[in-house]
Amino acid sequence: MMRSHLTVRAVGVPAVAAALAAGGFALVPGRAAGTTQHATATTVTVAASEFKFKLSRKTVPVGTVVFRVVNKGKIAHDFKIDGKKTPLLKPGKSATLKVVFKKKGRFAYLCTVPGHAALGMKGVLAVGTTAPPPSTTKTTTTTNPGPGGTVHVSEFEYGFTLSPSTIPSGNVTFVMTNTGTVTHDFDISGVKAGPFLDAGKSAEMTVNLQAGRRYTYLCDVPGHAALGMQGTFAPSP
Repeated sequence: MMRSHLTVRAVGVPAVAAALAAGGFALVPGRAAGTTQHATATTVTVAASEFKFKLSRKTVPVGTVVFRVVNKGKIAHDFKIDGKKTPLLKPGKSATLKVVFKKKGRFAYLCTVPGHAALGMKGVLAVGTTAPPPSTTKTTTTTNPGPGGTVHVSEFEYGFTLSPSTIPSGNVTFVMTNTGTVTHDFDISGVKAGPFLDAGKSAEMTVNLQAGRRYTYLCDVPGHAALGMQGTFAPSP
């Protein structure tokens, strides 16, 4: 009994393509199997200190943003934006916060430690749009006759020393020096606040004081006034 022989021939790519086309199929070019595409995340470095944030970028595109937050201050801070926030970071510590922005807009950020946002630890990040212009404030000073002069202010844990202790009226320059070990400031309520000073730093501010009026001064760092960094004075005529 004779066996039939089956001849197997190599089928080329054109033939396969023609056969697929005849059967209603088509070859569609695409990515190689096993490959994926990932959107590139935008990285923003955030430096926290007393009492401000410094961001490496003020505008970012819509999409994933990775915030690398570093506490360069002397007290604990955190960073919150779009409902997400880092843990409370001790001085010198850092954390990474990943946020996905799905739409354009301006998103507020802040430190959630009580009192820190009011002292300046807040701002706005522009996502897919232009950054808001910096805010400007105008102050007016009423000139009041008086001898004026210079008052030296020592800031420390937890109090102030004013020299001379009798404050003159008129234009008075306060020379403020942090003689302590942590950040302080000198704020004359309703008049003007000096800058936050790290240990060993100094600054000056000149204000106009009215004779006979009682002024309150304090340190704005949360908790410091309650520990004793506050007082009052009445300028002499």
